[in-house]
Amino acid sequence: MRPIAIVGAALLVAACGSAGPNGTAAPARSGAASPGGPSGGGSAASTPPASSASASSAPAFDPAGLTVGFDDVVIGLDLPLAVVNAHDGSGRLFIAEQGGQIRIVRDGALVARPFLDISDRITSGGERGLLGLAFHPKFPTDPRFFVDYTDVNGDTRVSSFAVDPSQPDRADPASEQRLLFVKQPFANHNGGAVVFGPDGYLYVSLGDGGSGGDPMGNGQSLKTLLGKILRIDIDHPSGDRGYGIPTDNPYADGSGGRQPEIWLTGLRNPWRISFDRSTRDLWIGDVGQGDWEEIDVQRADVPGGTNFGWNRMEGNHCYRPSNGCEDPALILPVTEYGHDQGCTVIGGNVYRGSSQPALAGGYLFADYCSGNVWAIDPSTNDFRKPTLVAETSHNFAAFGEDEAGELYAVDIGGGTLLRVTAKR
Repeated sequence: MRPIAIVGAALLVAACGSAGPNGTAAPARSGAASPGGPSGGGSAASTPPASSASASSAPAFDPAGLTVGFDDVVIGLDLPLAVVNAHDGSGRLFIAEQGGQIRIVRDGALVARPFLDISDRITSGGERGLLGLAFHPKFPTDPRFFVDYTDVNGDTRVSSFAVDPSQPDRADPASEQRLLFVKQPFANHNGGAVVFGPDGYLYVSLGDGGSGGDPMGNGQSLKTLLGKILRIDIDHPSGDRGYGIPTDNPYADGSGGRQPEIWLTGLRNPWRISFDRSTRDLWIGDVGQGDWEEIDVQRADVPGGTNFGWNRMEGNHCYRPSNGCEDPALILPVTEYGHDQGCTVIGGNVYRGSSQPALAGGYLFADYCSGNVWAIDPSTNDFRKPTLVAETSHNFAAFGEDEAGELYAVDIGGGTLLRVTAKR
């Protein structure tokens, strides 16, 4: 399906745009083609690279016959980009809006006063803005939460803020502690997800820096944080950093100019990532270039250093060079879909809640442009085609869980928080 107009003509995905829809932060499907560069298609690798791990021990999930629906919970949000919970027993959901506000949803109703407003510190529009949100694993004992945003100069910052225990619905804008700064060469592919892993470390997803085709080769370079997923220790800062480096990070010693924060490499724009709360596997929705959208997985028993292939591969297909890209060190996605079905993958979650048994154990994800939603069995590493489980008019920007593991999504075009339902 081709990109579609949403909310009149104001929000539009350019057919080959190097940025997302005007006024939204959905990741682009492609940038401008490099002069003389590859088309983005190419051939599939004739010798598939190795899978990232042995299959998960979780029970198999069969998506056949599944139908997924979405019920409105809250309307009237302003370009919502992320939905998370604070795992504090309050039942609250927190919505990050692109322009710089974080909103609270309590008992299905939007709290009037923003939880945090840092709109004066943010460049908003295109793929920029307040992009990610995560609460400390020990919240509220540790009152910090963490955000990823585009600053007024167009660069990426990861910062912490703190909540006043006497005002649990209000964060202090003056409490900002800046942890990480990444210079952005272009206005797109900023990445933007921040999530805590089951190991207590903070994982940060960063795109390749933008334009089209990764002209600076960032995805395959270990000397830059761009095109990577980072893993940092925010509880034990060291040196002049606001964080520590886990000793088992693959390049923790920083030798040869390699960046010690790097956990995973070879990513184009890993817009949304999530951990399976049961298996501890890391799921990645990596936005494609001109032809393919992909879902990657890093199994919990696999150490860091996995290379997912960009910009040598786009999905399971050679990108640069257009053929002969075989390399057993590159890890291919577990599923993909072409741009006849959408243009921007929105990574989702493995469902571990209880109210939707038809979805139990399935990995759900969607496309921003087409509104299509798919499910796959996450328990095997064998490549499989995704099963279409919903065709919608939503412009999905993210999925998220509540404390019980129930799934939600945000529609950036409609300004809506949605609850996921499933039946067979």
